[in-house]
Amino acid sequence: MQRTSGPFGRGLPGPDELRNNGVVKNVGEASHEELATGERSTRNRVARSVLDHGPSTVAELAERLGLTQAAVRRHLDALAADNVVEARERRVYGARTRGRPAKVFALTDCGRDAFDQSYDKLAVDALRWIGEQGGGDDAIAAFARARIAAHADAYREAVEAAAPEDRAEALAKALTADGYAATARHAPVGEQLCQHHCPVAHAAEQFPQLCEAETEFFAELLGTHVQRLATIAHGDGVCTTFIPKISHQASASTSGRNPA
Repeated sequence: MQRTSGPFGRGLPGPDELRNNGVVKNVGEASHEELATGERSTRNRVARSVLDHGPSTVAELAERLGLTQAAVRRHLDALAADNVVEARERRVYGARTRGRPAKVFALTDCGRDAFDQSYDKLAVDALRWIGEQGGGDDAIAAFARARIAAHADAYREAVEAAAPEDRAEALAKALTADGYAATARHAPVGEQLCQHHCPVAHAAEQFPQLCEAETEFFAELLGTHVQRLATIAHGDGVCTTFIPKISHQASASTSGRNPA
């Protein structure tokens, strides 16, 4: 599925291009007051920041965007009214700390659609046809692996050029260049690769083979088993993959295995 390029990363539109079949108004539909104050543009920046960084608190958004928390709350209220964002409790992985979990704002399905090119139905129809005509789930899995393989060289080049301890970060940068808004962060016993955007999330909802092929590829690329903890396709705010710490002499026998 081809996506357009833009100054904010391949496949991801800039703030002025945010659209969602009426959920997020185009500039031409904005009121004169919104045009005069730049409210709509700032609102799109807030939504874009949630896309790029995942579910975020009011304080985090205010710091990233250089706005007051009161201004951020006002824009979030408007985005929530348009069904672009929703409030939820922040997911905690591992032991909970004392106190009430922080409230974060995440994109709804409608909000994610604002950044997509709406090729979802075509992709789902094509995958369903492959399954019906070409051998069921095995054929879909074969397609998913072939899709990954067609773009594997650029990822492999980026990862292999990095030092072993920097490979998760190198993979995150390569994924970001391809429209996945990815980051890597250290965890107590490894690293977490977070993809804050998934261009094929709606197709992957119905065809998990797309996620499974991607996970297998990450394992092969990084030379260790990896574990998928969460996916946007299953309703999580971020696709999260756990990468355990490995020795620099990791055995080739573990490469590509994924017990998840």
